[in-house]
Amino acid sequence: MKAFTTLGDGIAALRLVELPWPSPGPGEVLVRMSAAALNFRDLLVVKGIAGWKPSSIRIPVSDGVGIVTAVGAQVTRFLPGDRVAGIFLPHWQSGELGPDQYTVPLGGAAADGVLAEYRLFQEQAVVAVPAHLTDAEAATLPVAAVTAWHAVRRRSRVQPGEHVLIQGTGGVSLFALQFAQALGGRPLVLSSSDEKLERARAMGATDTINYKKIPDWEKEVLIRTGEQGVDHVIEVVGGENLNRSLEAVRLSGTISFIGLLAGLSAPINTYQFVQKNVQLHGIETGSREMFEEMNAFIAAHQIRPVVDRVFPFAEFPLALRYLESGAHFGKVVVEF
Repeated sequence: MKAFTTLGDGIAALRLVELPWPSPGPGEVLVRMSAAALNFRDLLVVKGIAGWKPSSIRIPVSDGVGIVTAVGAQVTRFLPGDRVAGIFLPHWQSGELGPDQYTVPLGGAAADGVLAEYRLFQEQAVVAVPAHLTDAEAATLPVAAVTAWHAVRRRSRVQPGEHVLIQGTGGVSLFALQFAQALGGRPLVLSSSDEKLERARAMGATDTINYKKIPDWEKEVLIRTGEQGVDHVIEVVGGENLNRSLEAVRLSGTISFIGLLAGLSAPINTYQFVQKNVQLHGIETGSREMFEEMNAFIAAHQIRPVVDRVFPFAEFPLALRYLESGAHFGKVVVEF
């Protein structure tokens, strides 16, 4: 079977190789991959940044969907023909995230990902995906969608009428917009592109701010919310941006911290953090329980993920460079 491999030495060094055909053992399902979706994390792995650098040759990319083609002994959850997606943290089934659950995330330094024609999974490490979605749409769910669901539904617990500040128009941000809107919230979206903001309004954003035209966007957020601030912030940038989010959130509001775009550390105005009585949540994807809960919500509301562009499997390096450019609106997908 064909697969891409990396040693974390850059996009140009990616290799398309032939690997042995896998066979399912007890408790395993063999999945013929149909589509894979890219995340910013995949760039960190392929470029070998910090702890994302593989110590040995790895198959990259965490998010994908496919069809079960064979099952091993003792498998009870799935049958050949079922369409499934892998869980980013395969041992996080439910409950709180602990050290036993935070192991072997797909497509990172410690475990292979899904950018191969066939992939073996433990049956407990995959979920069925909503039937109304295309393969390209379903492939986007494991990281971006589950992370947004964890933030919007489980941590922020968005209620009807609440203001939700959403930064950017990447995968997590647009899922957060869709979930907040479906829950009755009032999404306020930031972007540097008027065209992207217009598309966000068409998706249900009740307000938008172009942060290039209004550099002090946190002050503008306060103006637009009657000096109260937003109820919730979906923080996907990080770095110095965290203090601006703290300025924009209301007293006793929540900030769901997801973003690494501005680096691996962030300063914080601790006085304002205390004064505002803010809840700051670190968001790490989610459990299988959250994934299945989210899929039921997506099916009930007939939500369709936003796929910006689809590349053929052989053009994975081009897809990564497109993701790196930041030109996308929604998710970048590779189809097999």
